[in-house]
Amino acid sequence: MNNIASILILVFLAITFIQSGYDKLFYWKDNLDWLNGHFAKTQLKNHVRLALFHILVLELISGILCVVGCIELLVNSGRTFGLYGAIFSCITLLMLLFGQRLAKDYDGARTIVIYFIPAVMAVFWLS
Repeated sequence: MNNIASILILVFLAITFIQSGYDKLFYWKDNLDWLNGHFAKTQLKNHVRLALFHILVLELISGILCVVGCIELLVNSGRTFGLYGAIFSCITLLMLLFGQRLAKDYDGARTIVIYFIPAVMAVFWLS
């Protein structure tokens, strides 16, 4: 039963991060323009492009690890890739939370917490 819950959360995280990474990859300029405005009054104002690239890489790694983790759970009940996917998801979400707090976007930060809770649950269940 625990495998089913873990698979559902890993699918949730995979969809979240692969879609978000896809959006950043294929709509890079739109994302960069919006984020430049979002972080204009913060310490990140001169590092938005690099930060966006780092988040893109982490989102894709998180999403791919979650997909592989689902397959591993289904095939042999292995938990290694799913655990790594959940941990990378938590790290990615913490970085996003830091950025939202830095930009004083408290509603955006609150939204990230909604994603963080199942990611931490996945770490707990898969460890």
